[in-house]
Amino acid sequence: MKFVILISMLLLSILLYYFVVSHKDVQQNKIDKTPPKKMTVREKKERFKKLLIPAVQTVYAKLMKRYKKIATDMNEGKNQKEIEKLKLQYNVLNDEDLLACLKPHPVSIVLAQAAMESSWATSRFFVKANNIFGMWSVNPKEPRIAAGEKRDGKRTIWLRKFSSIDDAIRAYYQLMAKGKAFKEFRTLRLKYDDPYKITPGLDKYSEIGQVYINEINQVIKYNKFTVYDK
Repeated sequence: MKFVILISMLLLSILLYYFVVSHKDVQQNKIDKTPPKKMTVREKKERFKKLLIPAVQTVYAKLMKRYKKIATDMNEGKNQKEIEKLKLQYNVLNDEDLLACLKPHPVSIVLAQAAMESSWATSRFFVKANNIFGMWSVNPKEPRIAAGEKRDGKRTIWLRKFSSIDDAIRAYYQLMAKGKAFKEFRTLRLKYDDPYKITPGLDKYSEIGQVYINEINQVIKYNKFTVYDK
């Protein structure tokens, strides 16, 4: 009887070990991100969705929870110390500007930008560095990867290297929350929930301006990404 119990406990331990390790690998995005050499467009998009949607939704949910808490605290006059600390962190002076920094924009916009910036999760920057949004690096001390081509044929372009997809998504949201070029974008996302009313604020994200906005809107619409905003 004791032998049976010992065997059962051993099997249970093995199962628990593999469950924990597998779960940890998924959480840390330690899945094979190297795209197959040949994929149809449909296969490429399905692979992208499996890699990105869970991670984006997780980060979005956490940011939205924080935003709602701070908004409620402001209305009820609570936690002023935390609110003032956040204002310093985001370099803003009033409650409305802080809320604009904290409110995350819809998942549909994030997915569309990720798809465009990473060629549907097949770019070298994504595969080698988890850099799904093409975020540049200006800090030589941070993990980064060099672009294959030099800017104007002279200057090396560096892109940030992230330990996981989740980290890249958090960094992207942080960029949109603090970047000076995205002030209008933050104003729009605080005012609206409709992605098509927010995307006009992305004109500074790319050098092609309005063309970039039009392409983002097309990607959202054609791929029905708004279903993930519900």
